[in-house]
Amino acid sequence: MRIRYVIPKRAIGRRNIKCRTGAAVVEFAVVAPVLILLLLGMIECGRMIMVQQSLTTAVREGARIATIEGNSAATSIDAVQSFLAGTGIKGAKVAVAPINTTVAHGQAITVSVSVPFREVSWLPNPFFFANKTLSSAATMRRETPM
Repeated sequence: MRIRYVIPKRAIGRRNIKCRTGAAVVEFAVVAPVLILLLLGMIECGRMIMVQQSLTTAVREGARIATIEGNSAATSIDAVQSFLAGTGIKGAKVAVAPINTTVAHGQAITVSVSVPFREVSWLPNPFFFANKTLSSAATMRRETPM
């Protein structure tokens, strides 16, 4: 013999469902701004990290080219700007120190680059890092000819 459980209609709560029809809309209105702020923050942080990594790689390439015998500072700057153009970064300022081409073998050469985050942000108006300037530098020693 089977026992059947009957749930009365009052226990289901049809009356309670009718009273709470706008609750989901109100809850979403409270939570939506926080979710949108989190989403925009993740986009902005992700872009900042991506640009910082691209700047670091670009200055390493530029410093490597600057250390080779016979290359000038202009060659290094062109290499950095070419790398950054390939990654979609525009408006970066590149500097090489020392600027002269008669650097002695073993002397350090520093290549640095900086770009305002406002110039590279994917958002039209960056919220968190609007006034931040991203920069990177690499120092390598001039190679000796073999």
